[in-house]
Amino acid sequence: MSQSNQPGAAKRIYYFSPGHTEGGRSLRDVLGSKGANLAEMTGIGLPVPPGFIITTHCCAEYQQNGGRLPAGLMDEVRAYLARLEQETGKSFGAGTNPLLVSVRSGAAVSMPGMMDTVLNLGLNAESVAGLARATGNRRFALDALRRLIHMFGDVVMNVPHAEFENAFTAVKKKFGVTHDTELDAEGLDELIRAYRHVYRKHAGRNFPGDPMQQLELAIEAVFRSWNTARAVAYRRIHNIRGLLGTAVNVQTMVFGNMDSDSGTGVAFTRDPTSGANDLYGEFLIDAQGEDVVAGIRTPQPVADMRRWKPELYRQVLRVKHTLENHYREMQDVEFTIERGELYILQTRTGKRTGPAAVRIAVDMVRERLITQRTALLRVPPNDLDQLLLPSFDHRARRTVLTRGLPASPGAASGVPVFTADEAVERASDGTKVILVRRETSPEDIQGMHAAEGILTSTGGSTSHAAVVARGWGKCCITGAAELQIDEAARRLTVRGQTLTGSDIISIDGGSGEVMLGDVPKRPPVFTDEFRTLMSWADRTRKLVIRTNADTPADAKAARKFGAEGIGLCRTEHMFFGEQRITAMREMILAEDEKGRRAALKKLLPFQRRDFEGIFRAMDGLPVTIRLLDPPLHEFLPQTPAAQQQMAQAMNVPVEQVRRRVEQLHEINPMLGHRGCRLTVTFPEVLEMQVTAIVEATINCRRRRVRALPEIMIPLVGVDRELALLRELTERTIAEVCRRRKFRGVLHVPIGTMIEIPRAALTADQIALHADFFSFGTNDLTQMTLGFSRDDIASFMPGYLEKNLLDRNPFQTLDAVGVGQLVEMAVTRGRGAKPKLKCGVCGEHGGDPESIQFFQSAGLDYVSCSPFRVPVARLAAAQAVLLNQMDLFT
Repeated sequence: MSQSNQPGAAKRIYYFSPGHTEGGRSLRDVLGSKGANLAEMTGIGLPVPPGFIITTHCCAEYQQNGGRLPAGLMDEVRAYLARLEQETGKSFGAGTNPLLVSVRSGAAVSMPGMMDTVLNLGLNAESVAGLARATGNRRFALDALRRLIHMFGDVVMNVPHAEFENAFTAVKKKFGVTHDTELDAEGLDELIRAYRHVYRKHAGRNFPGDPMQQLELAIEAVFRSWNTARAVAYRRIHNIRGLLGTAVNVQTMVFGNMDSDSGTGVAFTRDPTSGANDLYGEFLIDAQGEDVVAGIRTPQPVADMRRWKPELYRQVLRVKHTLENHYREMQDVEFTIERGELYILQTRTGKRTGPAAVRIAVDMVRERLITQRTALLRVPPNDLDQLLLPSFDHRARRTVLTRGLPASPGAASGVPVFTADEAVERASDGTKVILVRRETSPEDIQGMHAAEGILTSTGGSTSHAAVVARGWGKCCITGAAELQIDEAARRLTVRGQTLTGSDIISIDGGSGEVMLGDVPKRPPVFTDEFRTLMSWADRTRKLVIRTNADTPADAKAARKFGAEGIGLCRTEHMFFGEQRITAMREMILAEDEKGRRAALKKLLPFQRRDFEGIFRAMDGLPVTIRLLDPPLHEFLPQTPAAQQQMAQAMNVPVEQVRRRVEQLHEINPMLGHRGCRLTVTFPEVLEMQVTAIVEATINCRRRRVRALPEIMIPLVGVDRELALLRELTERTIAEVCRRRKFRGVLHVPIGTMIEIPRAALTADQIALHADFFSFGTNDLTQMTLGFSRDDIASFMPGYLEKNLLDRNPFQTLDAVGVGQLVEMAVTRGRGAKPKLKCGVCGEHGGDPESIQFFQSAGLDYVSCSPFRVPVARLAAAQAVLLNQMDLFT
């Protein structure tokens, strides 16, 4: 029949129909997610219109051929189209009982709205007349044609969407109607003429009347859409890699806009915002699916189907249960009703908010649909951030401007911006922005990502804006119909009040309220489902999860989130503050050791008090305290005016300040006089800090607070550095205990940060003087790759775009390079000292992919910022489960 049946040739087209279905979800990489699910649903008996799928391999071949369809592919398409004609009893493009088809994209990973779709293919003058006769509805046939010209022109020929909209507006105005559905057959005739003119003007040719030419051009357009800017950006944002391309799904058209007994809708088998086990979605009567998804018309809640067509609503509920029992996952379903008959056009795993992901996973375990292991793997760790999002303080005064539909939860404030480009530009300057649009489209993807929240005047809870926002955990309100948006003038008007980009608005994605000003927010509240999921994670994981915290408030917050200690307490942050910074600067300006010790004596009580507060917050849990790390120049002002102010405050000559700043200046301070090098030069600094730690520990122990300090010496690269400073640390601990008459046993582990490549290479020597290693992966990454993390913005986007690197190495650990040093240090360190404790305290400690590496490298703990602790707990559990899966594959 076709090339795909020749010996040795890869099958290029797969067919699906109630009578014969090829493929299913096991062929997702070949058929794409959409095509695989169409075949799967057909196979389990759901009412799916028949069609065929052109594989992702053909897309890859199209790209490799420089944008040309694979040889012989259209011959195969014709053969499968003939099979479709035979099955449906219709003829493609014929004047009698015409067959129309849709052409849709579909990659192995769902990318909602990012690639192209064309509906109603096969219409020309002859088939429009035939469709009108077959349905007895000429208006419907004309409406199908105007939709085809618009969509085909926009998608295939890049005719500006606004040109079609302007033509439609003009015709509606001429015929005195407001809504699209009010235009009669005569009006549609005129609109089609206007559309043909727009098409010819911008495409430079007439709209094609040959149905096969329409189909071929549409297939090419879908393949082309794989590499559009929006699709590439979506894959980059979601870290989607390694796919061949998109499949093309050619499917028999069914029509929700045929009459008042027809309709279309999108439904989620569970609420994608809260996770409640309720059918959630929207539908429109007498409409096509694009009207719902694109937000062109504001739809009705799917529950209202009970009043419109009760039996159809019951059918949709049965489909919900069938799909969930089959896929054992929440589904996002598109359906169409043609003259009272239900058809399912698509199902895919539904995108959901973080709170919904947690609730659905836990509920499905309780419903015995999935296991606890599956539930743990099903929730993306980064989505837990959304459970930690603030909400608006209910006690705060609110000036509510209007209300829309609560499409994605959260609380966001910012200045309104009216285009995606403006959102990106202003957000890049640090301005918090709310993207305000009539409706969003895939072209807005970068602006949506840059915005704090999204607000639209049309659309519903399944529109493009809502689906994308929920997937990102971004606050979103849709369908705020009272908003009058003037994109050109960059302003919006609501109830007579005009707002511009200099005003601040707040949006509540949970209530749908749009408010004036920056409304105060409050911290989140954990749900029972969250606590349940975390308990499963804690029973599964092997890594201990600590936090990076420098204040008692941070320590308390981290402990609330489940931290099991502090892996990094940065002491330098404690030196800022009016009285402290003055004493610190006195120490830096001092000409001799006596002067430095006098200044350090003033700092000692502050340090001791800080440590006592942290020890109380972490009562019974270990606290790893890093001794002074940054270069001293960071504590001195750099501008002449600030230097003058410092000199006056300290009653010293300004020249003394300037001279000391010049003395401390370094060409490359990150590799200069910092870390352990400071305390080698100025041992009195170490003595003061260790004294403060030990005195705070003794004070706490005497108050029955179980303080468990660990002292970490930073930036060690030579074993003799650590040997020298360990001896000084131990001597200071002993002296303080003697002086304070502490009679108990005070064991304070002393370790080092592994952040210099030489330290990793000589870890066996360094381990002889260390009780623990803590990998400072930020500096280790800098020194291994030769990248300054403060200066990568100028080239890192290009590196990622050109696939020179898979990830930003400061966000996800470079396992191939930096990872080798980590593994080497762990192996060599434990070779010298088998019970050596190893952890990580860089930002990578809160990155799920990096945590998976740390698990495999044999680390004992990871440490991350307080709000990343739940993420790390779940990621650590997933690392164990994924490692077990690898062992059995």
